[in-house]
Amino acid sequence: MSVRRILSVVLPALWFAVLASATAVVYERYEARVLFARLEQLNAQRDSLDTELGRLELEQSTWSSNALVEKAASAKLHMVMPPPADVRIVRP
Repeated sequence: MSVRRILSVVLPALWFAVLASATAVVYERYEARVLFARLEQLNAQRDSLDTELGRLELEQSTWSSNALVEKAASAKLHMVMPPPADVRIVRP
């Protein structure tokens, strides 16, 4: 086989390989950008949810304080603390 014949077969194959490789690089860069944008979006959502969780935990601790529960029970339900003589402690 002559050198010309080998080059006429190898050169187009190499040219096709270079084009395929370049196309793959462009596609992968695009995919990386899309995934990075999605990652940033999810990070922003996580930060927002963390902020909301902190706010809700603070609100829960406020609503569950003994003084607030006692105040609501006496104001809305007209409940009063029983005298100490009427308190019974039950042990399991």
